[in-house]
Amino acid sequence: MSIKRFNTIGIVATVIAVAVAGCGKNSKDEGVGERTGAALDSAAESTAEAAKTTGKKIKEVTGQAVEKTGEVIEKAGAAVEKSGEGMQK
Repeated sequence: MSIKRFNTIGIVATVIAVAVAGCGKNSKDEGVGERTGAALDSAAESTAEAAKTTGKKIKEVTGQAVEKTGEVIEKAGAAVEKSGEGMQK
């Protein structure tokens, strides 16, 4: 058996042993795993909400930037047109 396979089997066996030992505990108090899971759930919810808010702000700012860019392009086009009229005289 190769070293990689031996290491993989060892890691899997360790994970299974830890999982079985953790499941065997019958306690009303929250363990480290439950507290960590609850904290991760809370963090994930907060992150998702922040991402939604950020996405809305980015959309709003992008819309404003596009609008301003359009205005600048219109002004530049008018200036080019005016310059062209001046050249034709």
